[in-house]
Amino acid sequence: MSAIYSEENIKTLDWRDHIRLRPGMYIGKLGEGTSQDDGIYVLVKEVMDNSVDEYMMGFGKRIDVTISEGEVTIRDYGRGIPLGKVLDVASRMNTGAKYDSKAFKKSVGLNGVGIKAVNALSSDFTVKSFRDGKVKEVSFSQGLLKSEEPLRDSDEEKGVEVTFTPDSELFGNYRYLSEYIENMVKNYVYLNSGLIISFNGTRYQSKNGLADLLNENMSREGIYPVVHLRGEDIEMAMTHGYQYGEDYYSFVNGQNTSQGGTHLSAFKEAIVKTIRDFYKKDFDPSDIRSSIVAAISIKVEEPVFESQTKTKLGSKDIAPGGISVRNFISDFIRKELDDYLHKNQEFAKILLKKIQESEKERKAISSIKKLARERAKKVSLHNKKLRDCRIHYNSNHERKLESTLFITEGDSASGSITKSRNVETQAVFSLRGKPLNSYGLTKKIVYENEEFNLLQAALNIEEGIENLRYNNVVIATDADIDGMHIRLLLLTFFLQFFPDLVRKGHVYILQTPLFRVRNRRETVYCYSETEREEALAKLGAGPEITRFKGLGEISPDEFSHFIGREMRLEPVSIRKNDSASEFLAFYMGKNTQERQDFIIENLKAEEIIEGDKELLSEAAAVQ
Repeated sequence: MSAIYSEENIKTLDWRDHIRLRPGMYIGKLGEGTSQDDGIYVLVKEVMDNSVDEYMMGFGKRIDVTISEGEVTIRDYGRGIPLGKVLDVASRMNTGAKYDSKAFKKSVGLNGVGIKAVNALSSDFTVKSFRDGKVKEVSFSQGLLKSEEPLRDSDEEKGVEVTFTPDSELFGNYRYLSEYIENMVKNYVYLNSGLIISFNGTRYQSKNGLADLLNENMSREGIYPVVHLRGEDIEMAMTHGYQYGEDYYSFVNGQNTSQGGTHLSAFKEAIVKTIRDFYKKDFDPSDIRSSIVAAISIKVEEPVFESQTKTKLGSKDIAPGGISVRNFISDFIRKELDDYLHKNQEFAKILLKKIQESEKERKAISSIKKLARERAKKVSLHNKKLRDCRIHYNSNHERKLESTLFITEGDSASGSITKSRNVETQAVFSLRGKPLNSYGLTKKIVYENEEFNLLQAALNIEEGIENLRYNNVVIATDADIDGMHIRLLLLTFFLQFFPDLVRKGHVYILQTPLFRVRNRRETVYCYSETEREEALAKLGAGPEITRFKGLGEISPDEFSHFIGREMRLEPVSIRKNDSASEFLAFYMGKNTQERQDFIIENLKAEEIIEGDKELLSEAAAVQ
């Protein structure tokens, strides 16, 4: 029987209905705030972009951001929205000033969509414009007008104040993580020297632009001082660190293009060509860029991004009919970096030595890499270690932000996750036993060790994380000593060889329930002793209590609750003041007694019971 297709099937949605029905088109994935890609942060960014654009045009040097219990308020001190257009700007699609290139020449947002998306996806949304000694206030709920206040006198500084609360119907039990907002705020001030942003009372400002960005994000100084070069509509900074891989930050018109694009590709190529020409040697690009930490920012008229979330630049020209992005960046790097190399001989010597060391290491492991690639390719054809998802085989960029790889241990746990996962977006990688402690080992071990080699191949990170196959890498192990040990060993592997996976916010710990409390009418899953007590009080007398000892004990039907919409992920992050090398040396090095004493001394007294010391000694002895 064929489906009926007639005039009744053709529907026209208004702007708010379309945004709420297809939010991924406007803000990427929804999420609950555990990932910096989650939609609640995009909502903040969309409002912030408008305020920053005002600053870029020369109006308003300060932006105040306040976030409390899910409510966001952003106040700028720019020109203010023309008072007669406040309602239209907030609620009419394709309405804005950025179509007029005289008013906003090199803006982030060009389509008049962003603030409307925030409006439609918020349970409460209020915009106030202060201008000409007056204030205009309009309020909405889920994009529907609630009130439009008449013009009234105001002695407040001119500018715009937007207050919104993301809609829990769409975002669930969301939460804002202050570190993600701080990172966003810092990026804005790095890219706009002189701009002051206050976030919950803390003031952020930058004098040295992208140089400050690199210094903030590196846990230790590079092997040479940051090279910081500026030109009209372009700025770059670079150094080489001690980590494996490459680490880049790229921006267009103040927008963090986390997925890169034409400008980042041109930047990487230009660095290689300039350095080759300076030393008159045909170095391998990987040797030049190994351990690099760099940032590039350009300004483009009418930028073309590959999605509304603006994370990847597609523009090929700086301006309509103008010079290409590639040539613009190449010309700047070739001249300015070459001049810097000629004028700073000590820098040139250090850089040459670094390239030669990288070349030596690469050649030492080249034969091992070749064998490892062949082994990974052969094994992947018929192994059960990786159960892939389907999302890689379509071009929906927003859905790819949802791509997730669960790393788990043991056949039963892997089987439960595999049977209950969303096959479109979720993949499973099964470990065989505990991974090797890789602390202090060279990258040769990544290719010599089958588990590490196959995991690297599954993630597609051999050449860096630009082509990372899964946006979310989730460690899913039991909440016991063995499970904690496996987590630590995996984190050691990532921090040792692929630290940018952690720094860029791709690594998470899956939280799974410790208890199931149920009666005939209701089942409650509890992630802590406190939640168990609350469930017992809620369900009354005589409920059945089950203590989950491992992931393998949770049935596939139950597991679907824990890796679906209600999934709890704990992001793994490392800040500037957290030295990865010191962290690994203490927890994974050879100071076993010192580590054991630390664990025992830092446990709460009520958590120590007889017999625990033997288990603690075992946990501490990770060698």
